[in-house]
Amino acid sequence: MEGASSSIIMLVVLIAVFYFMLIRPENKRKKKAQEMRDSLKKGDTIVAGMAYGRVRAMMDDRGRVVSEAGPSTPVEVLGFNEVPDAGDILNVVEVDKLSRQVVEERRDKLKAAQLKNLSKVSLDDLFNQMAEGELKDLNIIVKADVQGSVEAVRQALEKLSNDEVRVKCIHGGVGAITGSDIMFASASNAIVIGFNVRPDSTARQTAERENVDVRTYRVIYSAIEDVENAMKGMFKPVFQEVELGRISVRNTFKVSGVGTIAGAYVQEGKVSRNAQVRVVRDGIVIHEGKIASLKRFKDDAKEVAAGYECGISIDNFNDIQEGDTIEAFVMEQVQR
Repeated sequence: MEGASSSIIMLVVLIAVFYFMLIRPENKRKKKAQEMRDSLKKGDTIVAGMAYGRVRAMMDDRGRVVSEAGPSTPVEVLGFNEVPDAGDILNVVEVDKLSRQVVEERRDKLKAAQLKNLSKVSLDDLFNQMAEGELKDLNIIVKADVQGSVEAVRQALEKLSNDEVRVKCIHGGVGAITGSDIMFASASNAIVIGFNVRPDSTARQTAERENVDVRTYRVIYSAIEDVENAMKGMFKPVFQEVELGRISVRNTFKVSGVGTIAGAYVQEGKVSRNAQVRVVRDGIVIHEGKIASLKRFKDDAKEVAAGYECGISIDNFNDIQEGDTIEAFVMEQVQR
């Protein structure tokens, strides 16, 4: 009996030692590893939809900076190369290169799914193509200053679909219209619609070369009206914008009783005293208005050509900043 009891005691001791020395530490390690996998930490490499990057900072719902966020914890993440779409799932990957590879594969699949071998479409010729049966889908790329505007424009345009043509927003994004957007539009036979954003210089040149129709708006209703009228064959623009020149703001001055005057350099074209102007900051349209004053040194000027400096102030607008781009343009009647 004593031998049997001793054996049982020894077995229990061995089991206890085995549990505390091996099983319990392993369970703790697995639990900790799982918690690490389920949490998002500063420095993690992340992918969400077509966006990727590394977590540079996180803030909770009270605006406090946090270094780690567990499951069901709402946080604002800084570090993406672009703004993900609403509803995209965020994933953590182990290698930076893998995140870029995942995004490229997703982009390739998106393009492959959307590409169609059609003649180039424009709002001006939309009704004729519909009447001839050449167009069944109107592909549109939407770019805007904020994600909320992208979704609003997308939803409003897609509601215009009818039995003859389906309006499809094949891509939406935040920021200036880029050369990549134009190439995507060219390959997928799409129109580019920008809301409160402008095409950069590369995008303008690419759009002209690829014959891509780019439309920019400040009011969502105007975009909807243009597309709707084009689908009905009533699109007859009375005026079109003619760009005169582009001006780079190099410094600003506050003048009492006058407001902010920009010391600027005319990069392209020219700027005329009676032109309308658009202030663009990081590809986003900040303001549209009229020139209040245009000067060369201390003298009033009717126009200033490319390669020359000037002083310019804008009517009822003082938030001009160094680095802004000012686009000068006029509206001319279109003969159709």
